[in-house]
Amino acid sequence: MASAPLAPSPRLGSLDVYRGLVMLLMMAEVLALGEVAFRHPGSLVWAFIADQQTHVEWVGCSLHDLIQPSFSFLVGAALPFSLASRRAKGQSLGAILGHAFRRAVILVALGIVLRSLHRPLTHFTFEDTLSQIGLGYFVLVVLGLRPAREQWIALGVVLFGYGAAFALYPLPGPGFDWASSAVSPHWPHHLDGFPAHWNKNTNLAWAVDTWFLNLFPRERFFTANEGGYATLSFIPTLATMILGLVAGRWLKADLEPVARLRRLLTAGASCLCLGLLLHATGLCPIVKRIWTPSWVFASGGLCLFLTAFFYEVVDRRRPGRWAFPMLVVGTNSIAAYVIAHTLVEPVEAGLLRHLGRFDLAFGFPSAPLVLGGSVLFVEWSLLNWMYRRRIFLKI
Repeated sequence: MASAPLAPSPRLGSLDVYRGLVMLLMMAEVLALGEVAFRHPGSLVWAFIADQQTHVEWVGCSLHDLIQPSFSFLVGAALPFSLASRRAKGQSLGAILGHAFRRAVILVALGIVLRSLHRPLTHFTFEDTLSQIGLGYFVLVVLGLRPAREQWIALGVVLFGYGAAFALYPLPGPGFDWASSAVSPHWPHHLDGFPAHWNKNTNLAWAVDTWFLNLFPRERFFTANEGGYATLSFIPTLATMILGLVAGRWLKADLEPVARLRRLLTAGASCLCLGLLLHATGLCPIVKRIWTPSWVFASGGLCLFLTAFFYEVVDRRRPGRWAFPMLVVGTNSIAAYVIAHTLVEPVEAGLLRHLGRFDLAFGFPSAPLVLGGSVLFVEWSLLNWMYRRRIFLKI
């Protein structure tokens, strides 16, 4: 006799609010804080704020660098609740895996489409956040259906294997063609010694892309990504999603709230310390752009801390109105992502066409902030309209 469907798991507001904060930080790129800082020369405050909206050159971390790992982590954290909901509806294993495969393909394709806007040819690139998540999503779902022990083993295998592969890849020799790597041999952010295996565009991931990306039609032959980003980062991104999966299981488990917080905080401290230790000992530098294992641990630790914080203030203490703007965005994250990549220029042009140079109302130095803030408000208002009418873009 078939078993009765399981009861669906309740949705945690903390994950939606955390996701909303992450998406708002991404959408806030329209504020052009770097340009505002440039127009306020000598201001240490604006310089600091602008730095937090900019990716670090190579080693280290800014607030902006935490957007992608947070989004990836939250995909894993939401998965136990999604799987429970599908099981409660009586979906078979085949149906769950079929949906996971379709979602993975759509995420990869959507990332490519958004990166191809305003280009004469399809821009086949796979370092976009959505594509990176999509490349590992099916494996994540398979792991989500397995016991926790196997998830921890998978995490270790992925990170050790990825790190070892980079360490075994040879360093550039005397005849290396630096011009083909889009980086100067005198670039000040190069690492020396063993950490040099993770230097920009001389590493394993760069070598793979010089072969892989040229299998697709391109505007010109691919030699290097100027930012150092690489397709192969989807492998350690999967590790970040596994950390989120573990956190999601703890949030869903029948535990006392204090026990959930203790696990999240303990795991967060352990991951952060391990990441910093790997970096400090020279075994593996913290580099977000190629998603080094130490970056997985360090950023994952911070994601675990933020998950604990939002669980405490949202799910346990019931937040006030301050959380609502983030909730609106977090419950419609795919729509927010698409809006941020497609509507900025049309909204900017429309506002300037109909309102004139209103952005100069507070002076030339603040014009990018005024215009960007107005665009951000329009984008959020659209998401709020969708939220009020229960219109959610899902894949």
